Amino acid sequence: MKIKEGFELREVCGEHVIVAIGRKNIDFCKVINFNESATLVWKAFVDKEFETEDVVKVLLDNYEVDEQTARQDVDTLLATWKEIGLVE
Repeated sequence: MKIKEGFELREVCGEHVIVAIGRKNIDFCKVINFNESATLVWKAFVDKEFETEDVVKVLLDNYEVDEQTARQDVDTLLATWKEIGLVE
């Protein structure tokens, strides 16, 4: 999968948010606020193809978390990103 073009991570008032850029995403009217781990994942895979396993590895490499918890968190995160159209 890949992060869909037309979305950018920005820091606004100390918070990390996703903003839609360009006409293709003009109907996107959500405000998406990222926590620290979602921000780390986004930055790691901008303009890159990735699989679920790649994201799990990023969490395991950067946080003291067991693999099962990391995998559950990644499944939830990616399902949300797919549902709102951030990845394709």
